[in-house]
Amino acid sequence: MILLRRLLGDVLRRQRQRQGRTLREVSSSARVSLGYLSEVERGQKEASSELLSAICEALDVPMSEVMREVSDDLSLAELSQSAAAETTAAPMRPLLGAVTSVTSVTAVPSAPDERITIKAPKKSAEAVDVVAAGAAA
Repeated sequence: MILLRRLLGDVLRRQRQRQGRTLREVSSSARVSLGYLSEVERGQKEASSELLSAICEALDVPMSEVMREVSDDLSLAELSQSAAAETTAAPMRPLLGAVTSVTSVTAVPSAPDERITIKAPKKSAEAVDVVAAGAAA
């Protein structure tokens, strides 16, 4: 399940870190406790509109920019979630020296050939494109 408070917290943290600021600095400027701001950034607490406004002001970032970034992240999360739901694993025979773990999966369901990129751990820098079997030509 996609939680809006987590996406918002991630965006607020990225904004703060881009500026090279600490939680203490931002919490002081926003007049919110350091612990509470930390919980908001980790997606454990819902930020009220008043609190969000104070944090955005402390970061000197328009709330509309923060919400736009949250919206973009939400769109990506929804795409990823729908791609994962549509993907079914085909039985495969293991290959000698085959990758035994995966670090990331990137799906592009809107692409005509429905490509999914699977990246292996850092030992193997290879990425494998998998084209869906029922893809339209």
